[in-house]
Amino acid sequence: MSEANLIEHATHTMAVCNACRYCEQYCVLFPAMEQRLAFGEADLTYLANLCHNCGECLYACQYAPPHEFAINVPRTMAELRRRSFEEYAWPPSAARLYRRRAVGLSLLLVAAFTVILSAISTIWNSAGVGAERTDADFYAVLPHLVMVTLFGGVALFVTVALTLAVARFWREVHRGAALPVRHGIHRGIVDALSLRNLHASGVDCTIGEERRTSWRRWCHHATFYGFVLCFASTSVAAVYHTFFGWFAPYRYISLPVLLGAIGGIGLTIGPIGLWWLRLRRDPDMTDPGQDATDAAFILLLVLTSLTGLILLASRGTTAMPGLLIIHLAIVLALFVTLPYGKFVHGLFRTAALLKFAREEDRERRRSTSM
Repeated sequence: MSEANLIEHATHTMAVCNACRYCEQYCVLFPAMEQRLAFGEADLTYLANLCHNCGECLYACQYAPPHEFAINVPRTMAELRRRSFEEYAWPPSAARLYRRRAVGLSLLLVAAFTVILSAISTIWNSAGVGAERTDADFYAVLPHLVMVTLFGGVALFVTVALTLAVARFWREVHRGAALPVRHGIHRGIVDALSLRNLHASGVDCTIGEERRTSWRRWCHHATFYGFVLCFASTSVAAVYHTFFGWFAPYRYISLPVLLGAIGGIGLTIGPIGLWWLRLRRDPDMTDPGQDATDAAFILLLVLTSLTGLILLASRGTTAMPGLLIIHLAIVLALFVTLPYGKFVHGLFRTAALLKFAREEDRERRRSTSM
């Protein structure tokens, strides 16, 4: 569907839903929709990222296909989300290119970073990656300064790209009367971290008509909090090294190792589970145009966590140098692609939840003051 046709169809969909309101209790999308009489592109973008794709409205809708209105809110919102990821990305051309060749580009980046890191290791150590080491000293393979410089540069690029994308998204969708930042912010953050809106009711998520399971929620939690724990592990290790002079390798019972191990397990189980559930979900609730970026993101997440766990278990063996190079190459590829893949949807959705919480807080204050 072309962009113009998508906007036209989405406007028609929301107009029908706003007139019907049968699904108004299903999720936060519908109360937010009911606060609007007309739907511009900014409104549609906001509503699309507020939608958690629970799917309940599809099976409850009397105007769903094969009805001539062809109302399919989950699919329409999914297509609008993909459009917003590309529209607000920086630079936008990178997002469009990545969507078309996501898996291939991801693997190409892994290969390129592997070659670069191997070359650096060879220059630093005449024996290179093939050196037989059993001391678990990562910095003997790649110097600390090189790691910090390389990952710092990539992290700076990713931070700038993600910040610009979220700022552009927020500026576009957050129109109307300004509210103090404190309004609704606590509830918005809690809703984002708890995934309260991942389902219409109860604890189970829809994967098909009369088919519900709680696994989608738990796999999302395992993925998100696994990522957070891995980031925390790296941060703690950086504090140890910089401020306390405690140099790696750290003991298996140390905080960086424990955080990384638990996070790695979650970051392996969660993405695999989400992909398995996606294959079982009703295809009418998903956007086929996002399959490639989802697959690439999940692939890099799983490879990152698996190689990290294998590296941890093998760090005192002769396989360590090669495993370290491969693991770091995959991590770098993951970081470079974060602004153009599924990762950004978590940031946009959090921004949408903050906006919704603030709007509700404003309406509640208005009603109590009347």
